[in-house]
Amino acid sequence: MADTFAWDWETREKRIPVGDWNSRFEWVEEPYSSPDGERVAAIINSAEGEFNVCVNGKTWENPFEKIWHLRFTADGRLTALVSDTGEWTVAVDGMPWENRFAYVWNPLFSKDGNSIAASFQQDGRYGMVLNDVPWEETYGNLTDPALSPDGNHTAASVQVISTGEVEIHKFQEGTFSAAMDGTAWDRAFVNVWNKAISLNGDLAAEVRLTLYDYTIAVNGVPWEKTFGGVWEPIFSPISGKVIAPVRVKGKWHLAEEGHLMWSTPFDQLWHPLFSPDGNRLAAIVATGFGKWSIAVDNRAWTLLFRDFVTDLTFSPDSRNIAAVVKDNERWGVAVQGVAWKNTFDMVWRPVFSPDGAHVAAKVERGGKYTIALNDRLWPHDCDAAWDPAFSPDGTRLLFRTIEDGVYCRRVIPINDFMG
Repeated sequence: MADTFAWDWETREKRIPVGDWNSRFEWVEEPYSSPDGERVAAIINSAEGEFNVCVNGKTWENPFEKIWHLRFTADGRLTALVSDTGEWTVAVDGMPWENRFAYVWNPLFSKDGNSIAASFQQDGRYGMVLNDVPWEETYGNLTDPALSPDGNHTAASVQVISTGEVEIHKFQEGTFSAAMDGTAWDRAFVNVWNKAISLNGDLAAEVRLTLYDYTIAVNGVPWEKTFGGVWEPIFSPISGKVIAPVRVKGKWHLAEEGHLMWSTPFDQLWHPLFSPDGNRLAAIVATGFGKWSIAVDNRAWTLLFRDFVTDLTFSPDSRNIAAVVKDNERWGVAVQGVAWKNTFDMVWRPVFSPDGAHVAAKVERGGKYTIALNDRLWPHDCDAAWDPAFSPDGTRLLFRTIEDGVYCRRVIPINDFMG
């Protein structure tokens, strides 16, 4: 997570003109703002076959042949995937990594921003690179890459047994496995999907044992029980045990180490999430067709939504839960089983104040963007915006926007919403 204590919470407003960038360059791509709001950046084309990044009106010292996937890390570094002399790599604040590849994609970032990983292809083989250190072992196929929460480990689904076009039987026998830091499990499976890495360096993944049997494997060892389907596993931050949604007799349950742990079955159950203190467990569930909700410790909210529930979020103190919801084609926010009265064209992930007392979210209405706090709207419509952030004491909000060709960094007291 970003260190918000070091951010400027005293200056009410800072402005950076960005409207003239379109006249200065051949074209300008989508802008991105740093987490602390001090910088705004975009990929620009300065000439044929020459791309660069403009940051607060100034370009990086050296251009590249191609640039894409511009992103800020949580610690404020600006990254991009860049091509130079036909080779691809990752550039950080304009400086490319030493290792070059035929192609790189899908960059991943640790929560603190210290680690950067990406998938790469070189000489027809695939692997991952972490902080400019590539896997020594590469594979004929690679999907579903993952980075551990602490940024120390990478993992991916990899093909460990090669097959010819007519060797269909090999697929049914199993040709895929999971690799951690480049080393694959000893066992192969029909399929290997989404993975989780524990703080202890254990690796869990969805696996398919046969055409019809699914389970979770941990460090290459599958659970003893199989199921009609499984979803992405997670590790308990307290016990270290693996939790995953599983399908039994057409219903979805939550299982721990292969054993059902929640007594209530659901029509759907996915995206389980532990509270920050590890003592509570929530998931997105459906109690029937068009009946979406949240379940917490085996008890579902009575509030139901017809279309969708996503972006499940715990407050930092683990007491409260919020989520983005969609009902009758309108998006909104639900907190502790109660939906906001205001609805929107779109809503982004809710953000809690440090004490869990306030919830804010970026929202869209009528093609413009603003911020909502505790179901009250900030009375300014903006051309572009980014997620809000609370000050460490919870009394102010940082909101980053673009309005009439100007990037604005504003610190807004939450009292401004209470009028």
